[in-house]
Amino acid sequence: MTSNPIKRLAGETAIYGLGTIVPRLLNYFLVPLYTWIFSQQEYGRITELYAWVAIVMVVLTYGMETSFFRYAELEKDVKKVFNTATSSILFTSIVFIIFVITLLNPISEAIQYADYKEYILLLAIIVAIDAFTAIPFAYLRYQNKAKRFSLIKIISVAINIALNLVFILLIPNVFKTNYTDFSIYGHSSLIVFVFIANLFSSAVSLVLLIPELKSFRITIDKALLRKMLEYGLPILIIGIAGMINEVSDKILLRYFLPEHYDAEAQIGIYGANYKLAILMMLFIQMFRYAAEPFFFRESGKKDSKAIYSNVMTYFVIFTLLIFLGVTLYIDVLKYFIGPAFWVGLQIVPIVLAAKMFLGVFYNLSVWYKLTNKTLYGAVISLVGAAITIVLNIILIPKIGYVGSAWANFACYFSMMMISFIWGRRIFKVHYNLKKIMLYSFFTIVLFAISIALKEKLGSIHLLLNTFLLLSFLVVVFIVERHSLKKLTP
Repeated sequence: MTSNPIKRLAGETAIYGLGTIVPRLLNYFLVPLYTWIFSQQEYGRITELYAWVAIVMVVLTYGMETSFFRYAELEKDVKKVFNTATSSILFTSIVFIIFVITLLNPISEAIQYADYKEYILLLAIIVAIDAFTAIPFAYLRYQNKAKRFSLIKIISVAINIALNLVFILLIPNVFKTNYTDFSIYGHSSLIVFVFIANLFSSAVSLVLLIPELKSFRITIDKALLRKMLEYGLPILIIGIAGMINEVSDKILLRYFLPEHYDAEAQIGIYGANYKLAILMMLFIQMFRYAAEPFFFRESGKKDSKAIYSNVMTYFVIFTLLIFLGVTLYIDVLKYFIGPAFWVGLQIVPIVLAAKMFLGVFYNLSVWYKLTNKTLYGAVISLVGAAITIVLNIILIPKIGYVGSAWANFACYFSMMMISFIWGRRIFKVHYNLKKIMLYSFFTIVLFAISIALKEKLGSIHLLLNTFLLLSFLVVVFIVERHSLKKLTP
């Protein structure tokens, strides 16, 4: 086992990246497929419906993943914790499916999808399956079975992509067949096959998790469940608030854009360009998978706060590198979405910066998770959600989806600052603010130089951007060379 904890975290982050970044990168290649095949309006529907899915998924897992990690450490019987958490989510998932089937018509009408009830039913089944498999996946993380975790994720996504290609490209184009002949309903749209492919991939994940579920018993320890729910309730609030921050803009655009805008088209443009921040989001996600159990494991050590500080520094360096990599090469990366969606490229730097703030907030969250003050985290997330909703309502009518991007930026920046200030009073970690500010300021200067010279340099602008990116790497190497030596064998 690696002795250096930061090096071990980096290794685990890389392995979890196989289960997070590889599948999502593979999924990312569906974006050009969708944005070239579907219209702005159709892609807008996909974006909006998956925004609803994200919110419902948080509700159906209600903080049980984090509660599982916490009580797996505190309780002697890990199986009891696993059975209790999984049984609880199984029950609520079944209730959810019954609820959706019973109220399918009013639910569809409420979100303005009365003509697409099939979409709602398919997505409800998908989210119920994904919620049930959340704890088995968390159990793999707890057991440090990152390779198996990654393998299952990759297989599931590969099937999803393969079915998308079959349903959307192969059948209608290769066989020159009227795809409505294969449709399970009367509408002439290929969108339904996006959800059918997703359903199959979720079912495959469930099947592949059977080895973890063989020892599962539907039993609930009431006292333990009560404690897990008490611990997880603030996490649920944080999760809902987090999803409001993350996806509510895709929903609010429909309701607050001026009437002369085509709302579905605007949502499609915004959603497609939002995807160009995928590298930042993927890095943050795979870091979270590795960091959450890591922070708990390191909490009992004398130098734990020094470790947390170093982790923050390296995290900021990597996110700034991603920011520069995407923004400096945006003229190349834009080809991952269809030309009809390029009109929204201006939001990409704003979204990247917002995600970086979110990642720093996740790092800072160690103070309320380790001190069992998750309610404080919930308060911060609720403040962020309020900022998101208010700014979207104010800005969307004035500047459209650009307003949504700035609302995202303001939300995560505020959450980061509140958490930093509040956390210093309760669980003070001496973060290396001088280095963080140095790297951040240098990144802004490099980005500003690139923007200022873009029109003047024309075709050789990419050469300048490559020089700027290398300059950042050189500065990091010079400043961090002594620290980096400690991470090498």
